[in-house]
Amino acid sequence: MSDTETVTANGVAARYEETGGERLLTFSRDGREATVAQNAEGYAMLKVRSGPDGDELERYYGFDMALDHAAELLGVPVPDLPVPDAAADMGM
Repeated sequence: MSDTETVTANGVAARYEETGGERLLTFSRDGREATVAQNAEGYAMLKVRSGPDGDELERYYGFDMALDHAAELLGVPVPDLPVPDAAADMGM
C-alpha cells in the first residue's frame, strides 16, 4: 500500500508517494520530470533522478539542495516548486 499526495502550483505538479521502500517526490512540468527520492526510513541521503524510475543524477544531504537541482531540471525557480506536506521533512 502506498500513501500519495498531489499538489499543483505555478505550472508544476508535485506527487509524493511512499512505495517500494522509498519516499518519492516527483515534480512534473511541460513533459519533464524530476524526482527526489529517500529511503522509507527517512535517514539516507536524497537522490535526484530524472523521474521516479529514472537514472540517479546526484545525491544530497539537504532537502534544499535537492529541490534546487529539481528546479534546475524543470527550468523553474525553487519557490515555484510546490511541496506536499507529507514531503516537508525529507532530508537529513
